[in-house]
Amino acid sequence: MPELPEVNAKKNHFDQVALHKKIEKVDLIDTSYILKNMDGPAFAEKLSGRTFTETYRRGKYFFAKMDNGHYVLLHFGMSGHFYYYEDMSGQPKHERFAFVFEEGSRMGFNCPRKLARIHYVEDLEDFIARKNLGEDALKLQEEDFMELTAGRKGTLKGFLLNQKYLAGMGNLYVDEVCWQQHIHPASVTGALTEKQRRALFRNMQDILKKAVSLDAVYADYPDEWLWNHRTKDSQCPRDGTDLQRDKVAGRSTYYCPNCQELIE
Repeated sequence: MPELPEVNAKKNHFDQVALHKKIEKVDLIDTSYILKNMDGPAFAEKLSGRTFTETYRRGKYFFAKMDNGHYVLLHFGMSGHFYYYEDMSGQPKHERFAFVFEEGSRMGFNCPRKLARIHYVEDLEDFIARKNLGEDALKLQEEDFMELTAGRKGTLKGFLLNQKYLAGMGNLYVDEVCWQQHIHPASVTGALTEKQRRALFRNMQDILKKAVSLDAVYADYPDEWLWNHRTKDSQCPRDGTDLQRDKVAGRSTYYCPNCQELIE
């Protein structure tokens, strides 16, 4: 599932190729399952003649604002991705719809597994409130993080994954943060010291900023990250101990049983 850095990379691509171009029409192919608050023809009618003026990302959610002040929300699911092309030879195999711009180019939405969720949003703040989305993990302030984590009884991984506290963190980046901080992901959040929680917050932001700067191209992630060792029979890149794989907060979790302390 795309997490904050991956969605930020999709936002960058969209900004480069789709902003300030008038939509002549929306070419509907198969919008079943992915359009959530209106049918395909209504969606096409709403967007025809409109222009995307800016974009906004909140955690894993991507919003494209139009010249009427409304937004298209895209939650990409496992396989959703935009493809920009200028002739039909570039049309992706599993395109579900395409924005056809007035000058002839197309922005197709490819989604093989149809797990994306797309909404037409008239009031952004109301939508965010109804979704109970926390602040973006890269915009959250340190003192707010400290307040959110103080005395909390659940697991650290469960807290970091909960989008109502901070938006954008997912399974892989949470494991990376815990590993880099030498803390077991099943540790009790509120049992961490103030110093540990501050260090964890700063490291979380450093990891996300690094991933964002690399446009979430995994091959470019540092070799010393746990990220590159999340496979069966792998060893901890820090001390060589065999990594362990368990379920924490309902998610598959990799950690080092030797150098990550369980804090309870």
